[in-house]
Amino acid sequence: MRRSAQFLKSAVLPEDYPAPDRPEVALVGRSNAGKSSLLNAIVGAKAAKVSQAAGKTRLLNFFDFGQHYRFVDMPGYGFASRHGSEVLEWEKMITRYLKERGNLVGIVLVMDARREWQDEEQWIRESCQKLDLQLIVALNKVDKFRQNEIAKTKAKFKKLLPEVSIHMVSAEKETGVEDLEEEIFERVARGKEP
Repeated sequence: MRRSAQFLKSAVLPEDYPAPDRPEVALVGRSNAGKSSLLNAIVGAKAAKVSQAAGKTRLLNFFDFGQHYRFVDMPGYGFASRHGSEVLEWEKMITRYLKERGNLVGIVLVMDARREWQDEEQWIRESCQKLDLQLIVALNKVDKFRQNEIAKTKAKFKKLLPEVSIHMVSAEKETGVEDLEEEIFERVARGKEP
């Protein structure tokens, strides 16, 4: 079931975040993983701006989903074309949000299903463990795969991440998107409502 989404605001500093009045789920991933496209597929509308150039999301973008929870679209990591000082600022912004936001209950890590698990993804996994946050991995762009490759890739990631829920999705074709949103709502957002 799709819930309506409403863009609330963009922010960098904690004092500019919206009131912590509902659970928040952060959407993180590499610049080219298709985060904004996946967000739009989840809500069935163009809530998040999708750019042809990866790494255009520079702020924390807050979206209310119905009455129950909020999505936070975060800047992508792995943005090779950015200056070192800009990357550092983005890292500081993300780290501060993860550590200081009391109503943050979970993270959806969006990955291109064709990529390997790397240090940045491991840092997100370890951050979730330290901060007691639920982690869901959405392996995106499975429309590029044959059916047997989808099953093989899911099995590979399940072996690597036995404690994590893995979803095979395609933002472009909207495959697996509804199941992903249902789990976010049931297991993460509703399970930890304040």
